[in-house]
Amino acid sequence: MSSLPVSAVRVEVPASTANLGSGFDALGMALSLHDVVSARVVDGPGGSATVSVTGEGAGSVPGDERHLVVRVVHDTLAELGFSAPPALELRCENSIPHSRGLGSSAAAIVAGIAVAHGLAGIDLRATENVERALHLAAVREGHADNVAASLLGDFVLAWRESERFRAVSSPAHPDVSPIVFVPQAESATNVTRGLLPERVPHADAAFAAGRAALAVHAITRDPSLLLAATDDRLHQDYREPAWPETVALVRALRAEGIAAAVSGAGPTALALPVKNVNARELAPGSFAALDLPVDRVGVRTHVED
Repeated sequence: MSSLPVSAVRVEVPASTANLGSGFDALGMALSLHDVVSARVVDGPGGSATVSVTGEGAGSVPGDERHLVVRVVHDTLAELGFSAPPALELRCENSIPHSRGLGSSAAAIVAGIAVAHGLAGIDLRATENVERALHLAAVREGHADNVAASLLGDFVLAWRESERFRAVSSPAHPDVSPIVFVPQAESATNVTRGLLPERVPHADAAFAAGRAALAVHAITRDPSLLLAATDDRLHQDYREPAWPETVALVRALRAEGIAAAVSGAGPTALALPVKNVNARELAPGSFAALDLPVDRVGVRTHVED
């Protein structure tokens, strides 16, 4: 029998958009599109799992202990001092498109960490616990912007300090109203990162630093500055060969005065229009447009009977 104090939990994890144009690997935002994972400890060999998936990823992801959420649950429980992994039954209801630049893998990692804390009876919201969880998630993901947004909610600023991943969350301005344009094509972050140069001109680095700083002000205080704040010279043009239609859409939106950027590694495009501007009119029919308000909370954990 499991030594865990809780036998069943349900977690809801928001999608995320990262970079926001100028803030490469540093800025992120949680979006109101959620994956829901219900986990229950069951009788069976330790470490085994059965996973049912509906929605995004159904039929294409493992249905056993190889599933990413299960692997993260086991690893996190070990970090928390529970060396014997339980047998688990997971039900995943996925709404976040996979490999589209909306943080699906980050959401799965955060879900696994939240499930582990819930089963262990540990409050994930306590400061010391959330800092540890953020680091664990970022180490597995490779960067902190998406996992920080899914974990903390709202608008996040992430960085690395003395080999530790850190992040803070701030309220986005009420007028920040994200729209995402999601194509059918999928992306692989490791492939699109491979398109980035090892070095960039000093002028481009200085430009990026100024616009990323401006983005913090624009997103939290003055959305009228979002067009300038989301301008980028570090990554989007280099990734154009992978996603020419996405980059073309971003440019078309920006030409009309609408703040826009590639979401994460793409191929989704993110728009942050001001009021009374219809960004949808500029999107090709191959993109599905979704209004996704900022998620203010981040991951939620519910103990179930």
